[in-house]
Amino acid sequence: MKKKYYVVWKGYAAGVFDTWEECKKQVNGFPSPEYKAFPSLEAATAAFEQGSSQFLEKRKHPIHIIMDGLYGTPIVPSISVDGACSSSTKIAEYQGVNTESGAVLFKVGPFIDATNNVMEFLALVHALALCKQKKLEVPIYSDSLNAIKWVKTKKARTNLTPTARNAKVFDMIKRAEKWLEKNTYSTKILKWETKAWGENPADFGRK
Repeated sequence: MKKKYYVVWKGYAAGVFDTWEECKKQVNGFPSPEYKAFPSLEAATAAFEQGSSQFLEKRKHPIHIIMDGLYGTPIVPSISVDGACSSSTKIAEYQGVNTESGAVLFKVGPFIDATNNVMEFLALVHALALCKQKKLEVPIYSDSLNAIKWVKTKKARTNLTPTARNAKVFDMIKRAEKWLEKNTYSTKILKWETKAWGENPADFGRK
């Protein structure tokens, strides 16, 4: 099999990559990525310098047209948040990123003995507080319906059992709930439509 080189014009990082795996890291989950394979390093380098317009057709596959009709495209600028929790170690963390660039805005953890939903909830409240503090008028995306509901009801309805190991997590939950009770905000919280747009840009990539 002939070796290919991959150009990424729009992705988490732009450039020329010599393996599909490296290219995939830059485009998987990125809103409207632009990338293409080339048969040689010289061709790829020249294409990267010339820009994507000469190499990519703007027509969409019918399924993408259907998805766009159902869900539209992600709003930018915006913030995307996500949480992660290992089922084996129970170690958890959360983060928020710039939806368009993937730049990390905050990353918190690790915590011990938590859940994905709790991390998603804390990530949303963290992003809301950040938007209010910095006067950012941008929406926040989450792929967790539970976390979105908890924020709207101002209560984390988790079944997580308090232990000595997760005392810090429960302290943060109480602080987040208190923030929601005391603060008003105009920030929109929107559902990230994974089926239409790919993985949430804040996803930790551990599935």
